[in-house]
Amino acid sequence: QVHLVESGGGLVQPGGSLRLSCAASGRTFSTYSMGWFRQAPGKEREFVAAINRGGGSTYYADSVKGRFFIARDNARSTVSLQIYNLKPEDTAVYYCAARPAALGTNATMRSPESYDYWGQGTQVTVST
Repeated sequence: QVHLVESGGGLVQPGGSLRLSCAASGRTFSTYSMGWFRQAPGKEREFVAAINRGGGSTYYADSVKGRFFIARDNARSTVSLQIYNLKPEDTAVYYCAARPAALGTNATMRSPESYDYWGQGTQVTVST
């Protein structure tokens, strides 16, 4: 299995930047696709970004395209989410997740139901 721990959240002003990181344990990290999801107060969990096991394919929600960038470092077993131009509506708890890479599709990469392992989450608050 994979154990995931997120970090890097905090209070940021609108227009600011933030980098979230997810550290994974286990020697099978490179065999998993990785995703970021978020849940805002009063809303359901939503897809943010995902990356395949090799890092060559990325997926983004329409609401974050051009502002959020996902990357992974398989040598260090980490996946990051670099965020630019933060908006108040980005405020949420951000979760890192892992799924088996086999038989991945555009739809399954975006679906929380296809992810087997989840981190505890890190709070991102965008406010003046």
